[in-house]
Amino acid sequence: MQTKSPRFTFDVLRIAIEAIEGLAPAVARIKRCDPDLADQLKRALSSVALNAAEGHRSRGGNSVARYSTAAGSNAEARAALRVAVAWGYVAGSEVAAGEENLDRVAAMLYRLGARK
Repeated sequence: MQTKSPRFTFDVLRIAIEAIEGLAPAVARIKRCDPDLADQLKRALSSVALNAAEGHRSRGGNSVARYSTAAGSNAEARAALRVAVAWGYVAGSEVAAGEENLDRVAAMLYRLGARK
């Protein structure tokens, strides 16, 4: 019997998960060169998805706070990817699709109220 992937009705969460899936091999490569950077990147990527999901189920100012935390973690993940490329741990082409997804996530979070 074939199992189906969970369907995400909340697009920002779906795209954040897609970014994680697409970047997982690059994170593994980064870990071989710089375990601390890989751990920080992994935690930031997880935080994007988790805080977006929490914001979706929160109300009022709490949702904006969670979306803002997700946006901050998204910026951290994007910076960590640039640092990894700069150090030569991975090629820019290896992380390009993941960066595109994170760019989409940033725009969605902004529209959801994460302004800073």
